Amino acid sequence: MNRIEVKEKEEASPLCPHCSTPVEEVWFRELKGSFGRRYIYFCAKCNKVLGISHRKGFWMG
Repeated sequence: MNRIEVKEKEEASPLCPHCSTPVEEVWFRELKGSFGRRYIYFCAKCNKVLGISHRKGFWMG
């Protein structure tokens, strides 16, 4: 099986999948919940959601 390589590219400009403008800034907010910390990331220009992350607490493994 071929592995996908991850490389840092400073000259590349990712585009927002919603408004198609270059992503120069990403905003985030913490979501309220009882298990771990969750964050929602969104485009600073169109405010549409780019993704949600979840950080488990140390006691959750």
